[in-house]
Amino acid sequence: MKFITRAACAVLTLACALPAFALGQKPFVAFERTDANAVGLLHDGGVAKLYVDSSDHTGVLRAVADLQSDIKRVGGTLPELVKSSSAAGADVVIIGTVGKSALIDKLVRSGALDVSAIKGKWEAWQVQTLKNPMPGVERALVIAGSDKRGTIYGIYEVSEQIGVSPWYWWADVPPKQRQAIYASAPARVNDAPAVQYRGIFLNDEAPALTGWAKQQYGGYNHKFYEKVFELLLRLRGNYLWPAMWDAAFFDDDKLNGVRAEEYGVVIGTSHHEPMMRAHKEWDRYGKGAWDYSKNETVLKDFWRGGLRASKGTEKIVTLGMRGDGDEPMSEQSNVALLERIVKDQREIIAQQINPDMSKVPQVWALYKEVQEYYEKGMRVPDDVLLLWCDDNWANIRRLPTPEERKRSGGAGVYYHFDYVGGPRSYKWLNVTPIPKIWEQMRLAWEYDAKRMWIVNVGDLKPMEVPIEFFLSYAWNPSAWPAERLPDYLKLWAAREFSPEYADDIADIVAKYTKYNGRRKPEQLEPGTYSQVNYNEAARITAEYKDLAARANKIDAALPSEQRDAFFQLVQYPVNAGAVVNEMYTLAAQNQLYARQGRAFTNDLAERVRGLFKQDAELARQYMEDVSDGKWNHMMSQTHLGYTYWNQPPRNVMPAVSELQLPKAGDLGVAVEGSEFAWPGQNGDKLTLPALEAGNKQTRWLEVFNRGQLAFNYTVTASDPWIVLSTPGGRVVREKRITVDVRWADVPPGVTEATLTVEGAGSKTRVKVPLRRAVQAASGSYVESQGVVSIEAEHYANAVAKEGWQWLRIPDHGRTLSAMTTLPASAALSLPGAAEGMRLEYKVHLLTPGEVTLHTTLAPTLKFQPGEGFRYAVSFDGEAPQVVNVHADASQRFWERAVSDGAVVFKTKHKLAAGAHTLKFWAVDPALVLQKLVIDAGGLKPSYLGPQESPKAP
Repeated sequence: MKFITRAACAVLTLACALPAFALGQKPFVAFERTDANAVGLLHDGGVAKLYVDSSDHTGVLRAVADLQSDIKRVGGTLPELVKSSSAAGADVVIIGTVGKSALIDKLVRSGALDVSAIKGKWEAWQVQTLKNPMPGVERALVIAGSDKRGTIYGIYEVSEQIGVSPWYWWADVPPKQRQAIYASAPARVNDAPAVQYRGIFLNDEAPALTGWAKQQYGGYNHKFYEKVFELLLRLRGNYLWPAMWDAAFFDDDKLNGVRAEEYGVVIGTSHHEPMMRAHKEWDRYGKGAWDYSKNETVLKDFWRGGLRASKGTEKIVTLGMRGDGDEPMSEQSNVALLERIVKDQREIIAQQINPDMSKVPQVWALYKEVQEYYEKGMRVPDDVLLLWCDDNWANIRRLPTPEERKRSGGAGVYYHFDYVGGPRSYKWLNVTPIPKIWEQMRLAWEYDAKRMWIVNVGDLKPMEVPIEFFLSYAWNPSAWPAERLPDYLKLWAAREFSPEYADDIADIVAKYTKYNGRRKPEQLEPGTYSQVNYNEAARITAEYKDLAARANKIDAALPSEQRDAFFQLVQYPVNAGAVVNEMYTLAAQNQLYARQGRAFTNDLAERVRGLFKQDAELARQYMEDVSDGKWNHMMSQTHLGYTYWNQPPRNVMPAVSELQLPKAGDLGVAVEGSEFAWPGQNGDKLTLPALEAGNKQTRWLEVFNRGQLAFNYTVTASDPWIVLSTPGGRVVREKRITVDVRWADVPPGVTEATLTVEGAGSKTRVKVPLRRAVQAASGSYVESQGVVSIEAEHYANAVAKEGWQWLRIPDHGRTLSAMTTLPASAALSLPGAAEGMRLEYKVHLLTPGEVTLHTTLAPTLKFQPGEGFRYAVSFDGEAPQVVNVHADASQRFWERAVSDGAVVFKTKHKLAAGAHTLKFWAVDPALVLQKLVIDAGGLKPSYLGPQESPKAP
């Protein structure tokens, strides 16, 4: 018998309280009969027939066949699919589109079915169970849609709720087998999307996706795209920018467009491929220069060909023009020329498709320099959708102003989970945490950029988690407020694997993306994390290794049929991330140890080589072992050894050093917080970080060997109240000794002790500073090691204007979480007023003088016209210092901001020792506070800054 722990029971309770199989939707499916009127889709060895009108949309008929297969996947029995305008049976499923299905229209006319909640809406669906809805039918599950895709989404909603993951094929998630399936929705369940066009862009697709597609299908043909279309629709997306660097959607396979129309997927072309022509087609058929001022006639004819080839396919036509190969146009290109290009393109559309431009969806992508043209005055007609873009690093550059929101064409956002370009390409793993996506796309929603959301997903795999969240959030942002974000991954994990492991899996996925988000793997270097300050490199490595160990433990406990999916969705990315982080930190440790002359230098070099091999082995397992080699090529993306923005041709291991060691053992000593060691430069001045009575943290020193043979050592304290973990022993490579104090025994006035280290015929001394506890107000953060570090969410008081609020975004940012203001689309008052929006923090400083406040924010861009967004800071009653976070508009500032995943601003303040109130003032909306650090003279270089300071009880 398998025993369920109390923790597992709590998880199961959560799973019952929240929707079990459909993320964010109201559940209407159960696996035992709890309602006498429930429709038995599968029970007592029987299975309900599926009825659909043969005159319904082709895409609906095809999706019904998917539901038929899905029921078999779950229950083992294939239901009968009947194409008819009438139905009969004790338990049936009736599926159809309002106005297109005689079955549905008959139910509506009889009054058995009320579709007023969805009729006339875009892509709305409704599910309801009816008793005796028509002669010959006792119970019916009715799936109705307002249009083709609405019906399809309703069908896939049922599929998901019976236990078929949208990722059943793309991530090999197996459905749980069931003996019975019941549907009960006497009160209709209905939904419709908030964002009209919700899509993905397959981009930067070589070598991984391209190699896989060629092996599986011979290229990007209709067999490949059928899999993409189905996934997109199961995820409630409707829009696709096809792969384009070595492919041309309409030209490669004439059935690509046909299948898109049959499935119900809207096709577009990317931001730099106007008029439905792929970039690759210009290479194949273009004549002359990609320059409208010199080659207008040829380009017009080329664009006409794009509209002809895409005839009969639902589409959104991209307007405008960039330089050849997704580069800026020449410096001579001007606003007038670009406006003429758009005017001429629209004339072609009018000739080829419809003279009424309002009937032809068109989009102008304001990508990179194109936005600058807009800011300089370039305009397109109001019926054209303005597609604002992020900076390729998941930070939105611009959103509509109140005046721009009046345009009939509306606005949207082009977002990135993958990018090729500066400051460095990132294509390998998921590096975009869900809280980051939520924070930026919430702005898009609030600023009314909601006609189109499309995201660059690279090779599609391994971006499964952020893709689904992006499309789910686009469907209904109000379903996912900030406080529900932790629930999202729990629901996802419960659906894909098991409620028993949902909490752990959700935490693992959230943390690995957080770790990747604070420094993308491609940007890691041996010196990224500090080897000596705040135990940073060792702590980061240990956290990631612990995450991997947790994932591996779950993998061992999962049923064998779930392990392929678990490897793809959880185990590979967390293990690969842990390996790469450890490899770089050990390479840096190897260099530090080489400078210190440690014998362990050579061991570290070998461990780095082992990790480099492990990285390759993990990729091999993904491509050759998982799902019997189904995903070969998918992890072929290089990611190690970048020397500039573009990817290296091969993975390259970070450099390591080895030492030629003397035979005899040789004493060396190093201390926490210092790169120096004895013997060596500054080795005679070794001093531990202060032991503080108000901080329970111990300190450490290391006795290490500089030779081959082991030796004995002793560490002697100058005073009996110094506590040493191992005051003597034998050193083969190195030995770490922790140092603590029995504070009750320390005589008054004593501020220092000394340690004497002896071994291998040598001796040196280490100083141990002491700092007694201070009396600080309860709840105050107390200066430690010359700094006060506070996480944003740990404020003592939050002051908000009426109608406003301070919002905690859980797990957002590089360390703990983040704070921002709501709403994000209105001006705030100037700081200093009693009612001014602010967060207050209690701090206690030990020494008087000038301090530097380091304020860490998310790298929010200036997405509205103006001078820039501002915040202010002050201590106590001093005048607030206002900081414009966009004052530095340089490329160098932006590159550091996106690389670090945060921006840090400094202000100077003169303060007395003792208690103070630090105030963070919200001057402009939408800024996101992550961390505050007061440098009172002790701040040391590191990537993430010091960990949070001790808090007075």
